[in-house]
Amino acid sequence: MAYVTTQDGVEIFYKDLGPKDAQPIVFHHGWPLSSDDWDAQALFFLQHGYRVVAHDRRGHGRSAQGSEGHDMDHYAADAAAVADHLDLRNAVHIGHSTGGGEVARYVAKHGEPNGRVAKAVLVSAVPPLMLKTESNPGGLPIEVFDGFRSGLAANRAQFFLDVPSGPFYGYNRPGAKVDQGVINNWWRQGMMGGAKAHYDGIKAFSETDQTGDLKAITVPTLVLHGEDDQIVPIDDSAKLSAPLLKNGELKTYPGFGHGMLTVNADVLNADLLAFVKG
Repeated sequence: MAYVTTQDGVEIFYKDLGPKDAQPIVFHHGWPLSSDDWDAQALFFLQHGYRVVAHDRRGHGRSAQGSEGHDMDHYAADAAAVADHLDLRNAVHIGHSTGGGEVARYVAKHGEPNGRVAKAVLVSAVPPLMLKTESNPGGLPIEVFDGFRSGLAANRAQFFLDVPSGPFYGYNRPGAKVDQGVINNWWRQGMMGGAKAHYDGIKAFSETDQTGDLKAITVPTLVLHGEDDQIVPIDDSAKLSAPLLKNGELKTYPGFGHGMLTVNADVLNADLLAFVKG
């Protein structure tokens, strides 16, 4: 098992798979999961000859469960610690949900300034801002995220069954084919992490305004989003993010939900590969 220690002393777990001289594809996972959530993509890109790197965010998965630093600035700095440690260059950074916010902050603040990034992909991602504010009237009310906090604090184990069993993968939709293994794997990943990190992470993914990050990114950036995303509604995220990017492209998927990278991996993988190679 491989770890890198950040400047503030946090041990970050990472995977580094495939040929070290190949172009790196770097995956950033969503809340409250781990790098394992990218297994389908990792295997796919390895089979196509790429180097695959993925880390567990601080407080998540196998990384250290420290008390502090559960915010987008630290998330991005931790990703930079991994990229610097491995000296990754010409990398494509792909982030899902909260990981999409992490990618946006990393590319804007670390990746592009250090010349390490070739392209970026935001999948079902939280930018530019999820929370409803005076300047973001279309966002979700704070009560939605307070409900997340209440559910987590009251019974994290049950809450981490309810989310994947319902809106995350769209299993609450009529006629949906429910995959219990997918639900169990979501729960497994969530319960590996720390309650404090997950609780604080709700504020990080919902209240961080990343308009400036998106405007600062100049590398080609692909924005992918399901049109039936019940966790990060497309009208409040992808449709606002894409126009802010200097070199952005938006692709949407009718009927796909928030967890499309898992339940629709065949479609997503092909589109990701086409973008990476294009």
